[in-house]
Amino acid sequence: MNFDLLVIGSGVAGLSFALKTAARGLHVALVTKKASADCNTNHAQGGIACVFDRADDFENHIRDTLIAGGGLCDEAATRAIVEAAPDRIRELIEIGVRFTKGESGNYDLTREGGHSFRRILHADDLTGKAIEDALLDAARKNKNISFFEYHMAIDLVTTARLPGSRIAINSPENRVLGAYVLDVKSGAVKTFRADAVVLSTGGIGQVYQYSTNPDIATGDGIAMAYRAGALIRNMEFVQFHPTALYATDGSRELISESVRGEGAILRDINGRAFMKDYDERGDLAPRDIVARSIDAEMKKSGAAHVWLDITHKPADYLRERFPHIYKVCLEHGIDMTKEMIPVVPAEHYLCGGVKTNMKAETNIAGLYACGETACTGLHGANRLASNSLLEAVVLAHFGAAAVVDYLGSHKFSNADSVPAWKDGDAQDPDERVVLVHNWDELQRAMWDYVGIIRTTKRLHRALRRVQMLKKEINDYYWNFKVEGKLIELRNLVQTAETIILCAMQRHESRGLHSTRDYPEKSEEIYDSTVICAEITGKKPGNEL
Repeated sequence: MNFDLLVIGSGVAGLSFALKTAARGLHVALVTKKASADCNTNHAQGGIACVFDRADDFENHIRDTLIAGGGLCDEAATRAIVEAAPDRIRELIEIGVRFTKGESGNYDLTREGGHSFRRILHADDLTGKAIEDALLDAARKNKNISFFEYHMAIDLVTTARLPGSRIAINSPENRVLGAYVLDVKSGAVKTFRADAVVLSTGGIGQVYQYSTNPDIATGDGIAMAYRAGALIRNMEFVQFHPTALYATDGSRELISESVRGEGAILRDINGRAFMKDYDERGDLAPRDIVARSIDAEMKKSGAAHVWLDITHKPADYLRERFPHIYKVCLEHGIDMTKEMIPVVPAEHYLCGGVKTNMKAETNIAGLYACGETACTGLHGANRLASNSLLEAVVLAHFGAAAVVDYLGSHKFSNADSVPAWKDGDAQDPDERVVLVHNWDELQRAMWDYVGIIRTTKRLHRALRRVQMLKKEINDYYWNFKVEGKLIELRNLVQTAETIILCAMQRHESRGLHSTRDYPEKSEEIYDSTVICAEITGKKPGNEL
């Protein structure tokens, strides 16, 4: 199956990349492991940040981003993304995204934690879905884009993996040739040939026991990139959203930060407002501060949650401004117009990922990354609210131009030399039990030891457990026929290992990484990085 470009993932990043490159005449395959609309983008409630008001300007947005990022943002990348924002927003509007407008007819800009101005465009409280629907509709109408739903990418094919190749995976000569992809419904593994591949697989939420992410967020792109030899950086900066709905069934529905942006107050279990105790910005402090503050209050009181109170706002206003959140709360027996909402922190967003430049290029020729899978340097040590959707559309715009240029001078002619996938043939009735047990053990270990507050001892404890799980899972992976849950678990364990290895490199507390052993921020500014060691052997499939 031969294409010019293979895009893995169908969220805002993948769809934007596909549309931009298809418009330039490339034949694009878009692979997604469930239905195309099943993605992290669809769960993004708050909005997309952009300077869209005369009272605001680029310098304000840049400053707010740098402050939230704890001194680790790439200022050049931040400036490029912020300044490109208005044009990309106008493109979304032209495609059909209907952002909410106020009574005056102007866009209803809201404010979230860490922002000094109202600059968040939103579509009620389901902004991600509005953008996803518009992009998906445009992509389905484009004849240059071929959709492959219920197809799960397994591993990238590179020149280093070809039979007889002497190219090391970390060599500048290593480049992408496509990917092995599992057809989930038939069980067949297909080889997708493409001289360029975009990883836009979303986040890593299922690494943790509690997350606002959907079930599909299993770190697939980061794990595949790592195994192929891509540089991974700053994985320790995992953002825990401070306000996920507390439910006794273990679900963690997101309560958007825009609720606090519209005046909600965080209260302890006894009803006392506490955020001013921790930060002068109070309830509008950046997410890392709010999440740690809530964690501290829960530990002090022993309570299972804190309260989010917006009952002082008119009921009609709340139902109109937050229709989805209002509905979700009602489904859990809570009327947010009359009752406070029980909330707790939950894993929400990864600020690290596959290292890219502003062209979405990685250190492997032909391999690109975009969206939450990528690490451009915009988010630094802590993402400013609603910058993520913006980063995805801007990076897709720059990256698409880079892909077209790359393919103009790089073509791999000997496609027949890419070997077919070979499955293992062992069978074990206990395989499913092992998968379920290891999945649960991984999530609990990461939640307990690599969560909001960390210690060196906890990180070492987590690494031992994760590496033990990695060995056990790889034993199964090597011998058994691949299937969806096994692929996802393999990726989760690999992603968890990179988070821990990066966290162990950071001997300070900065942004989202808070450790009791190093409570202060270091004067030195540095990135944490991990890269895969050389993979021995050239077996096409089931590689460790």
